[in-house]
Amino acid sequence: MTKYKPREVTRELLKALKNMPVVVLSGMRQTGKSTLLLNQPQLRGRKYFNFDDFNTLEFAKSNPENLLTGKEPITIDEAQKYPEILNVIKQEVDRNRKPGRFLLSGSANFLLLKNIADSLAGRAVYLTLPPFTHREIQGTKTLPGIVEFINKKTFPNRDEKPVSWKEILTGGMPSVCLGEVKDPDIWFRGYEQTYLERDIRNLSQVADLGSFRYLLRLVALRNTQILKQSELARDAKLNVMTVSRYLSLMEASFILRRIPPYLGNHTSRLIKSPKIYLSDTGLASYLTGIRASGTNEYFRGALMENYVAQNLEGILSAYCPEAKIFYWNIQGRYEVDFIVEIENETIAIEVKSSSRWHEQDLIGIKAYLHSSKKCRAGILAYNGTQIIKLEDKIWVLPINLLLN
Repeated sequence: MTKYKPREVTRELLKALKNMPVVVLSGMRQTGKSTLLLNQPQLRGRKYFNFDDFNTLEFAKSNPENLLTGKEPITIDEAQKYPEILNVIKQEVDRNRKPGRFLLSGSANFLLLKNIADSLAGRAVYLTLPPFTHREIQGTKTLPGIVEFINKKTFPNRDEKPVSWKEILTGGMPSVCLGEVKDPDIWFRGYEQTYLERDIRNLSQVADLGSFRYLLRLVALRNTQILKQSELARDAKLNVMTVSRYLSLMEASFILRRIPPYLGNHTSRLIKSPKIYLSDTGLASYLTGIRASGTNEYFRGALMENYVAQNLEGILSAYCPEAKIFYWNIQGRYEVDFIVEIENETIAIEVKSSSRWHEQDLIGIKAYLHSSKKCRAGILAYNGTQIIKLEDKIWVLPINLLLN
C-alpha cells in the first residue's frame, strides 16, 4: 500500500474547520478525498460515516437525526448519495453553530446540484480536492514559484528540470501517478465506465449513455479551446440544449472545468464563451488516445497547457484561495493562456510546450501588458531550464519553477 501523501488543500481545510460549522470537500472521483479524511492526523478524531456503505446509507435515510447526535465532530463521505441529509444538518447548525461540526465530502459539485446550494447558505464553505499536483507527488516543501512571486514580487533562484512528458501523460489521479496500477489504460477504461454507469446516472437521467460518452471524447479533443456549443452539438449530432446539459453534468462531476475570459467589464465575463479544460491530463490523454510523447505539436501544446492549468488550480486553491483564473483573448488577434487575478492585480501567463522560445511567443503578453495597468508581470512559461528577465515586467521561466 502506498504511503499517505499529504495534500496541500489541507491548509485551507483545517482553517475552514476552525471558522465554519460546515465544510464541504468535493472533487472528481478517485482524487483521494476518502484517503485524506481517514489519514490526515488532524481529522482522525472525528466520527466518520461513508454513504457508499449500503447499511450506513440506509440507517441515515431511516434515522438522519440519530446519525447526527453526539458531541464529537462528524465527517460524512460521499454525502451526495443522500442530499436530504443537508436539511437535517441545517437544523443542527441553526441550533448550534460551533465551527467544525460537520465535514462533508463527495464526488459531485454541491454548488451545482439542484436545490442543494440553498440548503446550507451562510453555513458552509466549499473546497475542492483536485488531482495530485507535481509538488504533491514529489513531496515538495518549498513555496511554489508563483506563490513566492505573489508574496515577494520575485521568483526563487533555483534549478528545475523540464516537465516530464511521462508525468503529463500519467496525470494526477492517485492510483495512476503513484504507481499503484501497472496499466493506466485499463484503469482509465474502468474509470470511464464507472463514471458513466454510476456517477452520471446518479446525478441525472441520461437516456443515451453512448451519446454522452461520444460527447465526452469530443470535449477531450477540444481540450483548452474556447467552447463553441453549436459546433460541438453539430459534431455530436445532439441539440444544443442537450449538449449544454451534458456539459453541466461534466462540470458538476468535476471532469470538466470552464475558465472564463478576462474582460474589463465584469458582467461581460458571464456572457462570453469560456475555455474548457479536462481536470486531469492523464484522463485527457486516455480519452484522445494520445499515449506517447511524440504526438503532433497541437496536442502536445494542449496537454502542456492543461498540465499548467491543473497544477495552477491546485496551488492557488491551497495558497491563494481568493485568486481567480481567466484567459484573455482580443478578437482572435491576441491571446494569453492564463490571467491570474489577485485582489487588484493580475499576472499574465503564456505556456509554451517546447524547450525553446522565440520573440513572437511574447506578442500576447506584450499586448496584455499594454492594455492593463494593473498587471504585475507577464510570464512566458516554457519547458526549459533558464530564468530570464527581459524587461521590467516580462519574465521567461521554466514551467517547473513556476509550479514547483
